Amino acid sequence: MTESLPPPNLPRYIPSLNGLRAVSIVLVFLAHIADTRGAPDFFSHFMHFGNLGVKVFFVISGFLITSLLLKEQADTGRVSLKAFYLRRTLRIFPAFYIYIAIMLILMALNIVQASWADVLHAVSYTSNYHVDTFVKTDHPLWSWEFNHLWSLSVEEQFYLVWPGLFVLLGPRRALVIAGVMLVVCPVCRYFMWYQMEAIPTAMTRRFQAVADALATGCLLAGGFNWLGQNRWYARYSSMRLAIIVPIFGLLASQGTDVIGRGVYYVIGQTIANVSIALIIDHYVRFPNSIGGRLLNWKPIVFIGTLSYSLYLWQEPFLNSMNEVSDRTAFPQNVVFAILAALASYYLIERPFLRLKDKSTSAKVGRTPPG
Repeated sequence: MTESLPPPNLPRYIPSLNGLRAVSIVLVFLAHIADTRGAPDFFSHFMHFGNLGVKVFFVISGFLITSLLLKEQADTGRVSLKAFYLRRTLRIFPAFYIYIAIMLILMALNIVQASWADVLHAVSYTSNYHVDTFVKTDHPLWSWEFNHLWSLSVEEQFYLVWPGLFVLLGPRRALVIAGVMLVVCPVCRYFMWYQMEAIPTAMTRRFQAVADALATGCLLAGGFNWLGQNRWYARYSSMRLAIIVPIFGLLASQGTDVIGRGVYYVIGQTIANVSIALIIDHYVRFPNSIGGRLLNWKPIVFIGTLSYSLYLWQEPFLNSMNEVSDRTAFPQNVVFAILAALASYYLIERPFLRLKDKSTSAKVGRTPPG
């Protein structure tokens, strides 16, 4: 038996996570609305916040998955990889592959324009490696309807690697590897940008460039109890204005772009990851704070619950590359995206979530969907 590590000292339903997911998906929505036909100029202020929203998803994912693995090991003495992958399959695959199937139908009807390379990368969860030409350009070379699947590819690659490391090495050694990634990934980004002339999208999408966001969440879960017992950190985190520190960190992260795009990619991304982890930690520990109560307000929680559906279905409608179809014009495009997400959640995801809950209730308890 590998050496165990206590799971985060948290209730079965971790507070604030769905609220933070809601913030993440709203950032993505605002960024993608910005360039759509008819959108007010106000939305242009949010154009660069989409990647930040996805980064929040990554840190949350690392935190939640590691918390679940630690809890399962504490409750049962082991982690079942078979059960883990069954849960992930039931949570993610049905809605994802139905989305792909509908896009294929729309391609056949000439409503959606995409290549078979787009489709193959999508179904194999390798969309984050779709473009492999190392030329610095901001012009995407893939279909918009498949563009957003890069982040789901990163998530699946994380699921493929992290639980295996957790089981093979044990939680403590696996967390050491996660800590090493906080150094390795910035080094990768440095060589990608300065030596290999990687395209901008590669700097924020390829697994070796973004794995430290997930690793930061993993480390937060592994060190959650220790941080709570640290007198200095406990004093800081309980301060009413503690949230100002990570918010300033996010602003500083964006500000590194003024120094140079390479500095933003190499250093700014790390600052953003740590800042997001501090925000997650604060609101998970203090759900009754002013911000915590907002994040745990039922309408916000509901948006967070829909975040996967909203992320999956927003792209066909919040499409700045389509200047003809009424479905991509503001404000009806937002309505269409929300309606498609609701249909996906209630007709596809919820039935499979019930199966997932049955397979997990006895082992890891009730947790936010994710």
